[in-house]
Amino acid sequence: MRTLPDGLVLRPYAGLSDVPEMLRVFTASNVADEIDERASAAFLTTWLTHPSEHFDPANDLVLAEVDGEVVGYGWAFWVDTTDGLREYLTRGHVHPVWRRRGVGSAILARNVAHLRGMSAVHDTDRERVMGTFADERRPGAVALVRANGYQPVRYFFEMLRPTLEAVVIPPMPEGLELRPISDREGYRRVWDADAEAFMDHWGGFDASDASFEEWLDQPDFDPSLFLIAWDGDEIAGGVINEIDTTENEALNRKRGLLASVFVRRPWRRRGLAAALVARSLLLLRERGMTSAWLGVDADNPTGALGVYERAGFAVHSRATAYRKPMEADR
Repeated sequence: MRTLPDGLVLRPYAGLSDVPEMLRVFTASNVADEIDERASAAFLTTWLTHPSEHFDPANDLVLAEVDGEVVGYGWAFWVDTTDGLREYLTRGHVHPVWRRRGVGSAILARNVAHLRGMSAVHDTDRERVMGTFADERRPGAVALVRANGYQPVRYFFEMLRPTLEAVVIPPMPEGLELRPISDREGYRRVWDADAEAFMDHWGGFDASDASFEEWLDQPDFDPSLFLIAWDGDEIAGGVINEIDTTENEALNRKRGLLASVFVRRPWRRRGLAAALVARSLLLLRERGMTSAWLGVDADNPTGALGVYERAGFAVHSRATAYRKPMEADR
């Protein structure tokens, strides 16, 4: 068994004063793993100030310290999945200077124990499993979860379109039109339509009121970037586009994100997703972006991977969802 660093302490989240140290660890971790994602203090603050029954930082977030220095952090949460499970999930980051020294193992062990305690007080008829997620560019994290009994169950791709030139714009399906949204009621309708569409997809989605409020308060929330297709008074589908200014400045790039591409069931197989994706690329280009990315389930049942490939996206990296039985290695 790996010897833990002298003086290692796992302590509860102490409030927003922890944000700068968490941000330092997150950034260093991504730099070390050559993952081109960054976060802002405002983003972390929004996440941490919107507790819900699924995740409450006061109880579900832990920081690892050595002699008062934050060397890592982890969090635990749960979700009801579309395949009928209640999944108890653990995530975390360790500063690269402190890797391979047992810090990640200590955070994981704490989170697993915490999740089992959480499960013990939950009243649900669903089968309960433990889950986590690891990017293939983090070999240490992959090795850690595999060593602790987690097995791959699903793969996800990050896809990149390196330029926004030569975008082919297919026609909108007959009877559908794009209309903007500009008020809270409209935002909620988009939120609910997105959640409904993803009920046909693998995994879980926290569609709670608290999660909705967190979405509204995100620092780069910009509904003028959304493309929403309407069939009369019904939302048929849409793309929630985002531009992360902090990340773009940190990485000296101009990249937009198709954060969610959704089509509700009655309007599928009519070319709506392709029409919306192409128009999103054009919109991002008009806003000064030069590339775009998105995430997709490798086994997406609606054929999304093919839609994105035909729109000029290619796989940039892969990540894996892992699960194990709740009682494994107890």
